[in-house]
Amino acid sequence: MTQSKNKSLNIKKGDTVKVIAGKDKGAEGKVIQVLREEQRVIVEGVNRVKRHTKVVNQGGRAGTTGGIITAEAPIHVSNVMLVEGDGVTRIGFRRDEVTKRRPDGSTYSATRSVRISRKTGKEI
Repeated sequence: MTQSKNKSLNIKKGDTVKVIAGKDKGAEGKVIQVLREEQRVIVEGVNRVKRHTKVVNQGGRAGTTGGIITAEAPIHVSNVMLVEGDGVTRIGFRRDEVTKRRPDGSTYSATRSVRISRKTGKEI
């Protein structure tokens, strides 16, 4: 697999996404974390796994209690789509002209990259 290690992803933390493939297909949730290097995202309430933990008594009262912990595991970014309105959409980018101000007070024109919905063309 020859992919760039620091490839930027279209999905960002805080986005609401819908799972389009896998065991949780159809589920919606908010992105908790984006793992850019692995091209994976952790979505709230999706791909939950159980971990069995031991009791650790190191440090006196600061030890951890044992038991079964349920947590979200990462899923690949290709298995989720951004939710917009009542459906899902692909994500595009548009460059907008903006006026910026320098510290000395003078202004200049520059461009700003904006995420847009491919379905409606509106800014996300």
